[in-house]
Amino acid sequence: MEIESAFVLEWDRYMELGAIACVVIAVLILLYHEFKVMQIKDYKEKYDYVNLNEVRFFWYAVLTVVVAIGFFANSVATEKIYSHGILWFYVRLFITASFVVIGYFVFYSMVRIYYPRSVEKRLVKLRNKPRVSPAGNEMRKLTEDEEDAHLDAQQIAEEASAIHSVDYDVWLDEKTGYKKIEKYQSYLHAEQCPECGFFTFKITKEEVAEKPTQTQPGILLKHYQCDYCNHREARETKLSALGNNVA
Repeated sequence: MEIESAFVLEWDRYMELGAIACVVIAVLILLYHEFKVMQIKDYKEKYDYVNLNEVRFFWYAVLTVVVAIGFFANSVATEKIYSHGILWFYVRLFITASFVVIGYFVFYSMVRIYYPRSVEKRLVKLRNKPRVSPAGNEMRKLTEDEEDAHLDAQQIAEEASAIHSVDYDVWLDEKTGYKKIEKYQSYLHAEQCPECGFFTFKITKEEVAEKPTQTQPGILLKHYQCDYCNHREARETKLSALGNNVA
C-alpha cells in the first residue's frame, strides 16, 4: 500500500505540472499568433495571414486547454484510490481519457462553427482599414463601378475564370495618383450560411454561365456549400463587359 501511495502521489504531482504546462503553452500559442499578426505591416498580408491561420491557432490553444483539463482531472479524487484500491486509479484514468476524447470532438465542432464569426469581423476591419500611400497620404477605396477602369486585361480574365474567381480592391491616393490593387481569393473566404447562420458557407465550384464580350456583361455562377448543415445554393455574379474595363 505504501508503494501504491507513493506512486499515486507522484502521479498526481506530474499531472498537476502537466496541466499547468498545457495552460502556459495555450497562452503562448495565442501570443505567438498575435505577435505574428503585429509583425505584418501590410494590411492585405495581415488579412491573408489571419484568414489562413487564426482559426487553426485558436483550435490548437483550445485543444491544449482540453488536454490540461484531462491532466488536472487525473489528479483529483485521490482519496477514493486510497480507500478503494488501485483499481480506481485505472477507472479515473479511463474516465478522464474518455472525456478528453469527447471534449476534442465537442470543442472542435464549436471552434469550427462559432469562431469564424469573430474572424470574419476582424477580416472586414482589416480589408477596410484605410491604406496609406508611399507619400504618406490616406488612400480611398474605390467603389465597384470605379475600380473597373483600373483593372487590366489579365485581371479581368482572372475574374472571369471558371476555376476560382477573385475579388479586387482598388485603393487610390487622389493627391498623387498612386494606385494599389489588392487581390482576394473568393474560395478561401467563408460567408454566413443563410440556412444555419454560421460562417461555414464556402464556394465549392465556379463556372462561367455567360462569357462577357466587349459590349455585353457575362454571368459567373458560384456554387456554395455549408460545412455545417450541408446547405447548397448557386449565386450569380455579374461580369463586366470587357470593353468597359479597358483603361
